[in-house]
Amino acid sequence: MHSGCNWIAAISEIGEQHGFAEPLGKRHHAVFVEDGDTLLVSFESMPGISSYSQTATPLGWEMQAIEGWSSLSLICTADTWFRDAEVIRFFDQLLDDGFFDAFEKVIFYGAGPCGYAAAAYSVAAPGARVVLLQPQATLDPRIAEWDDRFPEMRRVDFASRFGYAPDMIDAAQAAYVLYDPQERMDAMHAALFERRNVSRFRLPYMGDALQGDLLELDLVHPILAAAADDRLDRAEMARLLRARRNHTPYLRRLLSRLDVENRPLLAEWLCANVTARLNAPRFRRRLDALRVEGEAREG
Repeated sequence: MHSGCNWIAAISEIGEQHGFAEPLGKRHHAVFVEDGDTLLVSFESMPGISSYSQTATPLGWEMQAIEGWSSLSLICTADTWFRDAEVIRFFDQLLDDGFFDAFEKVIFYGAGPCGYAAAAYSVAAPGARVVLLQPQATLDPRIAEWDDRFPEMRRVDFASRFGYAPDMIDAAQAAYVLYDPQERMDAMHAALFERRNVSRFRLPYMGDALQGDLLELDLVHPILAAAADDRLDRAEMARLLRARRNHTPYLRRLLSRLDVENRPLLAEWLCANVTARLNAPRFRRRLDALRVEGEAREG
């Protein structure tokens, strides 16, 4: 990615040609590109876009190219949880203008700190679908004092407008929370999102960088499309997640867990399954070692 200022200027120019672009203080930008009557509101960070996008463009632009959706990208320069006053005023202005009323469907999306923001600001568009990857519910120490990962955020206001994310999704048509239950902090935040309109999907062994893995698996697009069509249920998620069978990072984490739990027979079965389907030298070496160990135990 080019320098931050040049990159923001480039995508803002496209926004101004096809919608609008607006700086929201020093740390945030909003870029709207108008297309179809489905709107994706994505919350993304510049480091995240730099890491995950091959084209150095917001995720919403990919969905626009594939699905013809309109895109409103909220972009932060670093993890801010989008709590700055300028962002709050921007969404208040969108509410006053009836901006979201112009679209047949609205989908909010974000991961981690951006997932918090997607949930929190989704209240501006009642009836929206909300897709959240390992979101934080709040960093208010009165509620989440157990989350010690972000001490620099302890003084930030999570109690005023658009504050407590789980309450902000009450007006959503549906919300979907994806997380790895073995990531303790993520699981505890996910539990706070328990609501009548929320589906929580457990993705064990996917780790603490869920968005990156799902992008590598090309699953973010089909997950968003399924959410937009109200067909993201457990059967559909299970079907999509079959792609993990060929995703080496996931398989390595699964093998590591079996080793930690001292389950050699299951580890051997996993290695045999993987080596039968994939070119995986590490799993082949581990399989050979497990078979030698098994013969020694039997001997």
